[in-house]
Amino acid sequence: MVPEPGPEPAQPGQESPHPAQLAVGVVGAGRAGTAMAAALGRAGHRVVAASAVSQASIERVASRLPGVPVLRPSEVIELAGLVLLTVPDDALPGLVAGLAATEVPLTGKLIAHASGRHGLGVLNPVVAKGALPLAMHPVMTFTGRVEDEARMNGISFGVTAPALLRPVAEVLVVEMGGEPVFIAEDKRGIYHAALASAANHLVTLVTSSAEMLGTAGVADPAHMLAPLLYAALENALAFGPAALTGPVARGDAETVAAHVSAIKAAAPELLSSYLALARLTADRALAARTLTADDAERLLGVLSGPTA
Repeated sequence: MVPEPGPEPAQPGQESPHPAQLAVGVVGAGRAGTAMAAALGRAGHRVVAASAVSQASIERVASRLPGVPVLRPSEVIELAGLVLLTVPDDALPGLVAGLAATEVPLTGKLIAHASGRHGLGVLNPVVAKGALPLAMHPVMTFTGRVEDEARMNGISFGVTAPALLRPVAEVLVVEMGGEPVFIAEDKRGIYHAALASAANHLVTLVTSSAEMLGTAGVADPAHMLAPLLYAALENALAFGPAALTGPVARGDAETVAAHVSAIKAAAPELLSSYLALARLTADRALAARTLTADDAERLLGVLSGPTA
């Protein structure tokens, strides 16, 4: 069983405590970790400690988790029944190995990480010491500001958990305002690649487009792009490849060739990404039958020929 501190008696004027209140600790007080801890605190759990190394993370704890002491990771684990490991993906295996090598008691403690890439396997060293593993990845980008807490409402969490702990993970995610979506251990890699491509590459695409508009003399690229991008995103989510529009989807090879020449002259560092995405767009449009085979052949000639 998971050790849980008994509920504290409610004081006059206070709400009754959570009936299964957990003492929550955060190891790695990044943007996601503080948002998750704050959400669990609002749900009635007690955030008892956090570890933080950088000045920015120490200030984040003070701002987002007021009154929560900043302690060493081993001290956080000693105080907590639920420990959130919210360090960068590449740092997680080393952190887990380091915790397992200490003498801190782990038996019966819920150890949950928020990595999208990793599943349960990364937690094996602490599981061998009696910990109960969970992977709960919030599908959201966080800023470290107060609006992060509102962003938790209605988002999906990619959850991987042992069969016996699936109900625990589900309850915790719902309490944070999210919706659990269970991901198989061997699918975590493609799951995370999909999300990173969507969120991170979208930012790169938008900022690259804004830079080109600035080169064209547009004073406020964001204002010009916003209505177009919002509509494109809504259509893509609703209709998939059928939402494709523009010169590639129409097979306007001469227009695409003009794009290639213009980018090559004004922003050559963006040419390779334009070519790669245009080729992929042509493949999608061909599969969606918005582009004929003949038009696709002409386009691919432009996108791979001497001009490109």
